[in-house]
Amino acid sequence: EGHFGLAFDAYTHFTSPIRRYPDLLVHRAIKAALTGKQYKPSDVSWQQLGVHTSMTERRADEASRDVTNWLKCHYMSDRIGESFAGTISGVTSFGIFVTLDGLSIDGLVHITELGRDYFHFEPTRHALIGERTGVVFQLAGRVRVKVARVDMEQTKIDFALDEEAGTPAAAGTPPGSAARPVFAEPLSRESRPPKGKARR
Repeated sequence: EGHFGLAFDAYTHFTSPIRRYPDLLVHRAIKAALTGKQYKPSDVSWQQLGVHTSMTERRADEASRDVTNWLKCHYMSDRIGESFAGTISGVTSFGIFVTLDGLSIDGLVHITELGRDYFHFEPTRHALIGERTGVVFQLAGRVRVKVARVDMEQTKIDFALDEEAGTPAAAGTPPGSAARPVFAEPLSRESRPPKGKARR
């Protein structure tokens, strides 16, 4: 159907035929064209082949992802209670997702595990902000977590904050006063105070 960016009326993409079946079909078509022939798949149209191979490729990807997730859960099932350092890789209204250092394993710290506070979700800043303490859990922030639960059937891992390692806190805030947000990591330039102006 052509390629807009290259301004080609005729275009096809292919890689090694050992990787994907659609590439094998394209190789067959090119081989036939080089000999002045036309390759026609039997009893099926090119459009039907495209739909079928795309579906089977997605199914294979999902199967690989399911196996990988199961293996990650199996690995972590023997590490309940152990502590790991990680990076906040996702922030939602119901908690934060943490990716463990060096393992590429993700887990959820539910909002109920973030401390005795009411957290406001700010999607534009990818952050959960504690109303009373001012503690902020923001995307790319650093935290230390413990493995709380592993669900092998649903291939899910739950974390809890490692209280012994400490968490960001509004230290020195008088009781009953509004806490100023405290961040575990430096903010963007827009969120930082002007140079030469001290924080209160």
